[in-house]
Amino acid sequence: MPVQPQAAAPFPPGAAGPVQPGGPVPTQPGAPTLGLSADPAAPAPYGPAGAPPSGASGPYFPAGPLPPGGPAWPAGAGAHPGQPAVPPSGAHRRRWTSLVAALVVLLLAGLAGFQAYQIDRLTDRLADTDRRLAEAQGDDRARLDGLEKRAGALEQQAGATFNSEAVAGAVLPSVFRVRAGQFTGTAFAIGKPAAGGGTNLFTNFHVVEAVWEAGDREVFLERTDQRFPATIVKVDKTNDIAHLRTTGRFTGLTAAPDAVKSGQQIVVVGAPLGLEDSVTTGVVSAFRDAQDGSGPVIQFDAPINPGNSGGPVVNGSKQVVGIATAKARDAEGIGLAVPIKIACDGFKIC
Repeated sequence: MPVQPQAAAPFPPGAAGPVQPGGPVPTQPGAPTLGLSADPAAPAPYGPAGAPPSGASGPYFPAGPLPPGGPAWPAGAGAHPGQPAVPPSGAHRRRWTSLVAALVVLLLAGLAGFQAYQIDRLTDRLADTDRRLAEAQGDDRARLDGLEKRAGALEQQAGATFNSEAVAGAVLPSVFRVRAGQFTGTAFAIGKPAAGGGTNLFTNFHVVEAVWEAGDREVFLERTDQRFPATIVKVDKTNDIAHLRTTGRFTGLTAAPDAVKSGQQIVVVGAPLGLEDSVTTGVVSAFRDAQDGSGPVIQFDAPINPGNSGGPVVNGSKQVVGIATAKARDAEGIGLAVPIKIACDGFKIC
């Protein structure tokens, strides 16, 4: 059944009651309303802006409009849940700034220390690399010095190696076939150019003996198809040597300054049986001292024949050591030569 509406019981004076929907809040006559004064002469319920009246207690809001989002609560402990915190004070911000700055300084110091450590390690590695490089360079220099010494020794050995082809090539242009009347032999240019021009030569006396004994002094030097007149200047019958001179200019051979030794290799150049530019090789067999009034002679085993008389006997240094003069009859490998020192001392043209 329908409920009958009941009349609301009146509130006693001075008592608070619920707000009726749709109506104003009942008040007692003479009671002040929030923010209003019933009596214009009565003081306002608020003191200065934001301060409670004297003797009042309880929370009060500042005068004026409320801040957006509701009233602000004190910062720190006891802040109202759900309300934004008040920004930190200036001292708090300074503390955070100091802490961040200290962290940055520590980070930079650590980075600088790490970089110093890396630089120190790199310096040590560079020093070690320099040391190893210096050691390697020292080893290379030592090896290079060793190679240079070996090369020098090989050059000396190569120079000391007997090369008959090289010797013959250097000697042949200074050797001629000499024709003296009906006889032929060999002659070779020696020493510096003759006084007044021309060339001095040596040969055996027995090659030009017939012309000399006949009172004639002219002989001829032949080479291939060329012929050069020459004059017998002086002879040494004892040592079987004759000095010739021609007006033509030819390269004179050099006399060896030292005496030959047994086993020394030699080259003999001449015109055996008239065959010019013939070359034979051998070794010095012995150095024979003077006997029975004859001078000393060099014994060698290079083959020689009639026509080789007066030809040069040359060592590996392309120096004349003797003048081929004879061979032993009825024997092979026994040739004899007059030492070049005897000829040079006797004629002074070397």
